[in-house]
Amino acid sequence: MKHRHNWQTAWVTGASQGIGRALATALCEKGVTVYASARRHEALEELADALKRLPGALIPCPLDVTDQAAIEGYFEQWENDNRLPDLIILNAGTHDPFTAREFSAQRVETLLNINLCGTLRSLDPSLKHCLKRGRGQIAIMASVAGYRGLPTAAAYGASKAALINLAEALRLDLAGSGVDLRLISPGFVRTPLTDKNQFTMPALIEPEQAAQWILKGLTSSRFEISFPARFTTVLKLLRCLPYAWYFPLVQKLTT
Repeated sequence: MKHRHNWQTAWVTGASQGIGRALATALCEKGVTVYASARRHEALEELADALKRLPGALIPCPLDVTDQAAIEGYFEQWENDNRLPDLIILNAGTHDPFTAREFSAQRVETLLNINLCGTLRSLDPSLKHCLKRGRGQIAIMASVAGYRGLPTAAAYGASKAALINLAEALRLDLAGSGVDLRLISPGFVRTPLTDKNQFTMPALIEPEQAAQWILKGLTSSRFEISFPARFTTVLKLLRCLPYAWYFPLVQKLTT
């Protein structure tokens, strides 16, 4: 079942590059006012200038998702202006690939502080304000890397696996609340983060294509928006394999 979007305002984190930038652009093309957040203020200003002729508008909202007070401050501002976002896409994240020989608790904690805890900090006021109004759409950016363990992705995969479980649990809790929570699980998308990978990435797509699939999915009734379909379906099937089959297969495919 498809629905027309009724977003007037949207908040996109991690909007200065990659999927976040493509999403902010696509939303502006649809006439949506986009609060665009990222740590790099100058990149957001450049994007706002590049999109100024589109039907919508991009409003730079510089933000480090490790700063809870700053996140709360934006929500207070939006509420005072009666401009709370109708759509919230929690996309901010990073990637730090390393092998077991390079394992470092500090590196894992640094990544989790952004990917997992940064999403939690952003989700806190998002849920409160949406529940208060009895409406709103929230999308959590996970990854197919969260389905099962992959080489060099111990930290990244763990963060995304946690977000998948989080979204599933919240979806159940939010039933009947009027708040529409979604999970986004992309395959490989060409971004500065995936550029760090040292292996061949199958079914690699561009961020603009990813953005279109995401927005299409958000106007459907699907809980999980995963793409490209053929590739992600294979990875979903891999979740069912016993370890005796899974480990040799993945090692063969990635070496």
